[in-house]
Amino acid sequence: MKRLYPILLGAALAVAALPAQAQISIDEVNARTEGVTFRDRVKSTPVEVDYFSLARYKAERAAIRKERNYLEFGGGLQGALTSYNDPWISVSGGDNSIALVATFNLKHTFTKNLFSIETKFNAKLGYNRMKVEVDEGEQGIWFKNQDEFEISTAPSLKLSKNWSYGVIAKFRSQFVNGYKSRTEQEKKDLKSKFMTPGYLDISLGITYKSPKPKFPITVNLSPIALNATFAESDLIRRENGFRYGIEDPDKTSKYEGGSSIQIDFDRKFGKSEFLRYRTMLYTFYGWITDIGQKNKISDYSRFTAAYAEWEAGEKDIKNKPRLPIHPIVRWTNTVEIKATKYISTVLSFELYYNRAQNVDVQTKTLLSVGLAYTFKNK
Repeated sequence: MKRLYPILLGAALAVAALPAQAQISIDEVNARTEGVTFRDRVKSTPVEVDYFSLARYKAERAAIRKERNYLEFGGGLQGALTSYNDPWISVSGGDNSIALVATFNLKHTFTKNLFSIETKFNAKLGYNRMKVEVDEGEQGIWFKNQDEFEISTAPSLKLSKNWSYGVIAKFRSQFVNGYKSRTEQEKKDLKSKFMTPGYLDISLGITYKSPKPKFPITVNLSPIALNATFAESDLIRRENGFRYGIEDPDKTSKYEGGSSIQIDFDRKFGKSEFLRYRTMLYTFYGWITDIGQKNKISDYSRFTAAYAEWEAGEKDIKNKPRLPIHPIVRWTNTVEIKATKYISTVLSFELYYNRAQNVDVQTKTLLSVGLAYTFKNK
């Protein structure tokens, strides 16, 4: 047996040195094909690359304000000076004089969608100085010859391209005291001051604006309108006798209801706009107040006789005879010619008729040359 151990060990080593081989058989597998759907369970959030810019926001707001707002204002100082020395006056005559007129105009229009509001402010104040004979001898005296300011506002809502409806409210008065004449400038000669007189006009109606740039006319028709006159100074109204159509001395105001028409025209001529013409015609008829007026006498001769009888009697204001209310008419015209950007010539003419204050037509004409400047935002 011991002899067989080496033989068996050699045989085992020989078998281990040979390569190993094996046979494996795999059965055929038929797998079903199914569609696979992938779902993204992560929620996506869009990220904008743009960011807020304060400078851009301010620029956009400024552009909107400029588009909605139109602003125009200007002022001027016109005058004339005439001076002679004593030898000239002794031979050829003459009179030293100075005349100054200051003006200011402002116009602002705000528009948003169908709504718009227009605001205007016009002011004029003028003085002149001339030599006159007084008790103390010959003196140069300053005297007011121009004094008026007017402010108006007109909110409206557009109905169509050229038509709108709304309200026009206007108030006008003066800045400083006015006296009877150059040589009568004492307290007893005072005839006007702020709010004596003062005028308020309110109109409700429709407005037409012409779309043609060469004919920029605006017509306002107001079937319902109010005209008010104020005289707040008791001294002027009671003692000095200037009542401005307010018959009752105990009252400081008068109100009339009726209808009004206002026509405005404002056009500039030439590429450089060297010529500008502005006109405004306003008329008011207080037919509502006239209907309810007592002691009304249409015939003027009968009215004169009745008024004389009333003057000789007790002068009861309730029994005072009255004429029918006449229409109020105010027509202003301004022609401005610009020689340069800062020098202009202005010619103005105004017509005013108010029978309650004066039976005659009042007119005023002014021609002046001087400095003027106008600013517009667009």
